[in-house]
Amino acid sequence: MNTIMAEEAFSAPSVVATQFVENITIIKQLAEHLHKNPPPFALTIARGSSDHAAHYAKYLFAIENGLITSSLPPSVSSLYHCRLPMKNVLAIGISQSGASPDICAGLQMAKDGGATTVAIVNNTNSMLANIADFVIPMHAGPEKAVAATKSYLASLSALVQLSAHYSGNHELRKVLPQLPERMHAALEQDWQPAIDALQDAVNLIVLGRGLCFPVTQEAALKFKETANIHAESFSSAEFQHGPMALAQPNFPLLAFAQQGPALPSTLALMTKMKNLGSKTILAAASNIDTLNAADILLPLPESLHPACDPLVGIQAFYPMMAQLAVNRGYNPDAPDNLQKVTETQ
Repeated sequence: MNTIMAEEAFSAPSVVATQFVENITIIKQLAEHLHKNPPPFALTIARGSSDHAAHYAKYLFAIENGLITSSLPPSVSSLYHCRLPMKNVLAIGISQSGASPDICAGLQMAKDGGATTVAIVNNTNSMLANIADFVIPMHAGPEKAVAATKSYLASLSALVQLSAHYSGNHELRKVLPQLPERMHAALEQDWQPAIDALQDAVNLIVLGRGLCFPVTQEAALKFKETANIHAESFSSAEFQHGPMALAQPNFPLLAFAQQGPALPSTLALMTKMKNLGSKTILAAASNIDTLNAADILLPLPESLHPACDPLVGIQAFYPMMAQLAVNRGYNPDAPDNLQKVTETQ
């Protein structure tokens, strides 16, 4: 079965390539504005897959920009009608549709409080875009599958492009033009062993740390919404503070590895869980020595930069997830009880 979800995932590298070219002017304008009006902190406003992208911003902006970043619970503004001081705060609303009332209320509250407001949005004629001072288009085109793929990746790429230009990190900025090609290479990796291993899974834990933790949240959501697998996401550090008790023999664990300081602890945990009898599956770049840390190794192309690893990893994951859902008898394009645009108050 050919799925729209897989087709849209395969289009993501070209979406990101277009975005990097088309958005460069607005990205530079926003970076210049932030240099002139330094934000005391950053705030993200999002739900679902967009909120997982927002969690990536929390790590990315802290690591690359020295900017504390927090997530605003949308109900604070939409239900409790709080008015918070936001002078010069960088407030970023992320939404494919730009239509959810609670996300829009959050960005409007931030704007009213004096924040610099940004919308990362696919629908540039949406309410969210109309509120924002700066609009960063996803350039993803229509996304028809209920499960987000290319819009999620476009959200991540918009954030990393902004971070690179705001920070002046020449190393990150230098490798960004290679990212679409590396994402395309990720689509060519053989992840069939993951499909075979998870064909009959009922429960699953997805692990990662640092910059890769947010994509484990996205992966866990996709297991739930497309293949009816109860999956939970944990930081590989937090997992050891209680949830590890769930991992009995043959319990499946999927981990995303990345270059950088988070790598040794991720590999050490997977080695430990493998020795305890869990079914360990590890996604890692070809230039990472995985030290035989897992039962199943899912290949990824060579790492460009730790900040790019999450995009490459989730890019390889999406087609595998679409096929796993089909093999289990589900249609990932139209999951039960869900619709494409969810508008919450």
